[in-house]
Amino acid sequence: MRILNIQRMSTEDGPGLRTTLFVKGCPLACAWCHNPESIDPKSHVEWIGIRCIGCQSCIDICPKHGMTLDEEGMHIIPECPACGTCVKECPTEALEMKGLERSVDELFNELIKDRSFWGEEGGITLSGGEILMQYREAAELLAKFKEAGVHTAVDTSGFCSREALDAVIPYADIFLYDLKLFDSEEHKKFTGQNNKIIIDNFEYLLTKAKRIWVRTPIIPGATDTDENIRGIASIVRDRVEKWELCAFNNLCKDKYERLHLVWDYEKSSLMTKDRMNELVDIAKAAGAENVVWSGMSKREE
Repeated sequence: MRILNIQRMSTEDGPGLRTTLFVKGCPLACAWCHNPESIDPKSHVEWIGIRCIGCQSCIDICPKHGMTLDEEGMHIIPECPACGTCVKECPTEALEMKGLERSVDELFNELIKDRSFWGEEGGITLSGGEILMQYREAAELLAKFKEAGVHTAVDTSGFCSREALDAVIPYADIFLYDLKLFDSEEHKKFTGQNNKIIIDNFEYLLTKAKRIWVRTPIIPGATDTDENIRGIASIVRDRVEKWELCAFNNLCKDKYERLHLVWDYEKSSLMTKDRMNELVDIAKAAGAENVVWSGMSKREE
């Protein structure tokens, strides 16, 4: 599998205390994406300037002569093959490989080390990017954890094939399913794809999955409208265990800077508690049940 990182002691990726495996590659390109490094399925090298001591050992050893350092920071050529030579050479870990190749067995042996922390409700969560872009390996890994008696969660955008869903359904104790935008054209505008496959897969999953939590990111000027929440409520209704409205945060700004990308939401304000509570009320009034909100909120004056 091509992975991004492993996050331990997570309380936000399913029930209980969990270890979350994030993989690289996503078929959507959400304008607000909080993990922009996860979108491209190809491996790449990132430079973390705050750790760099300017020794330039990475530049000297690069077999492609594809790195330069100036007052604006490190510049890596787009053709970089991500061989990892520079990453191994860096004495301060200012260079990181995004997209490490790991076998299913390697990942199982690494993740199972956390078993003593999970308790009765916790376990492992497979997330993205989009985990179901690597569904064969994901199913194999999930099967190993089920055989070991570990609780499993799959965090997905739902933009995947039916074959991918069928591969993991037998081994997933719970699905964390994103429903971002009700209107198909708006969905395409903000994510690059319409939502037909996502909604169709949601309806299918309702008939197959053991448990489902729906999650909707509440993004200023995109998903935070009354109409959008009412629309998603008409889909969710009372058919899932929980619907979580996840308040926007801006903690990913540095990721866009490292990737030399402009983030449209850099100056967007956090949601207020009053507005989040209002959206919960709108969802409930539209027929949805078990609606909650989570995340950071703007300090009220």
